Amino acid sequence: MNNKPQPDDFIEDRMNDLFAKRVAAMGAAHEQLIRRENIPILQGNGIFERYRYPVLTAAHTPLFWRYDLSRETNPFFMERFGINATFNAGAIRFEDKYVLVVRVEGSDRKSFFAIAESPTGVDNFVFRNHPVTIPELDDPDVNVYDMRLTAHEDGWIYGLFCTERKDPTAAVGDLSAAVASAGIVRSKDLTNWERLPDLISKSQQRNVVLHPSFVNGKYALYTRPQDGFIDAGSGGGIGWALVDSMEHAIITEERILNHRFYHTIKELKNGEGPPPLKTPKGWLHLAHGVRNCAAGLRYVLYLYLTDLNQPDKIIAEPAGYLMAPQDDERIGDVSNVLFSNGWIADADGKVYIYYASSDTRMHVAVSSIDRLLDYCLHTAADGYRSTTSVQTLMDLINKNQQLKAHP
Repeated sequence: MNNKPQPDDFIEDRMNDLFAKRVAAMGAAHEQLIRRENIPILQGNGIFERYRYPVLTAAHTPLFWRYDLSRETNPFFMERFGINATFNAGAIRFEDKYVLVVRVEGSDRKSFFAIAESPTGVDNFVFRNHPVTIPELDDPDVNVYDMRLTAHEDGWIYGLFCTERKDPTAAVGDLSAAVASAGIVRSKDLTNWERLPDLISKSQQRNVVLHPSFVNGKYALYTRPQDGFIDAGSGGGIGWALVDSMEHAIITEERILNHRFYHTIKELKNGEGPPPLKTPKGWLHLAHGVRNCAAGLRYVLYLYLTDLNQPDKIIAEPAGYLMAPQDDERIGDVSNVLFSNGWIADADGKVYIYYASSDTRMHVAVSSIDRLLDYCLHTAADGYRSTTSVQTLMDLINKNQQLKAHP
């Protein structure tokens, strides 16, 4: 009897050994990643603190999403479902956890939503086992992304997101022209989601946010009317609209409350980020502004404050940006971009700002209601000319020199 190992046995042994080694190595690396402690970076502007590590990356997604764990059908332990990015997450505090509804983009360019939860808000985010299942309408979505979560006073948690479909009027051969609408879902438990009809609007809407409370007995929306899928065109900025029902949301009248301006951080586009936070001095808003430069579109984040009783009336807006891409944040699929559609305010006033960098990964920065209000109310507004910027700087210099002369 010939007991000499055959060539096929060596191949099978090597494959089995490779499978076991890769499973063990990948599992250990993943566990270390999701359990890593995050560290605040204390050198900064005093308004907020960034944290050293992203809170979510593609590598944070479960291994059993990306790999077939069967030795028989995946002997080389190859990735079978590629994850490209985790970004643009809506955020909410729910059942004592910090919850992100994350835009997950596969290697196939399709985005979907998945929930990641953390006990701390700055690290240890773990994805739920399954992604969110969004029911389709009669006209199916091709791509869905960027959900804003609003815990509304009517008792529902609403998720407003962009639903993208191919433009039916596109020229033959044009496979990039798209039409954007605001999709709407709602839930009571963040597990079961009811799909409502898309928002009806005269213009394309990629960026719609639901105000947390009724205004004059109606649901209030922050919108961004656009002439096209990418270009704002005649759309003047962040809009304001009241609708009678979220079950059949129809915009009949819309006006701009936060305008675009020439030679500013929001000359090309601007849009509301997450739902505003209610504070004793007004509604605190986080938004993004877009300008064009030699390197392409540059997205930054800015703050503004609206009246407590009139959420569509701006009472303060500091000049320039609150946050802009820096260091590794500038590198990614769509470089030089910061975007936020989620933040959480704790009962003690601590604020967690969840933001994505370059359409690739999620970060957190931590501030407080008091600090953000101080920044909004005591930072000079934009004067729209170089001369006014110089005068603002001169005023600060002169004040500080007087303090040095008369301590």
